[in-house]
Amino acid sequence: MNQPHDSTDPFLSAFRGSFTSALRWPQLDALWSAVRERADAGWYLYAVGQTPPRQAADRDQVLKFVNEIDTLLRAEHRHDSCGIVYADDPRSPSFIKIYDPHNLGVSCGYSNNPPLPGWVMSLLAPTELASAQRLPNNRRRWWARLFG
Repeated sequence: MNQPHDSTDPFLSAFRGSFTSALRWPQLDALWSAVRERADAGWYLYAVGQTPPRQAADRDQVLKFVNEIDTLLRAEHRHDSCGIVYADDPRSPSFIKIYDPHNLGVSCGYSNNPPLPGWVMSLLAPTELASAQRLPNNRRRWWARLFG
């Protein structure tokens, strides 16, 4: 899967920036708390493999997404640690990458071809990351149920 290379695009520059993992579940709880406090900040909710949203989600959509993605991650990533959610700044996030528990590959560490996240939350309008990465049917249905 090829990563995008347009260095002039603010979203893509931020996407390639520095991120910190919510390694433990309590760290993820703290990250979600920071997002909930700023749920009306203009978050774009992007399911990678779908068309990027053209407008930011409203407060209720952000809160619904955070609750649903948290439930999904805890149900499907049954490990003592989380480690599949990354934020540019965990205390005051503006860009969050959420990896799909069923498509991890090498989401941390070094890889010539790292997997793309399953979802991105960003205060920047997203650019399509990979038209080749299609969401599996179960994830498309999950996304459609949330925002159909």
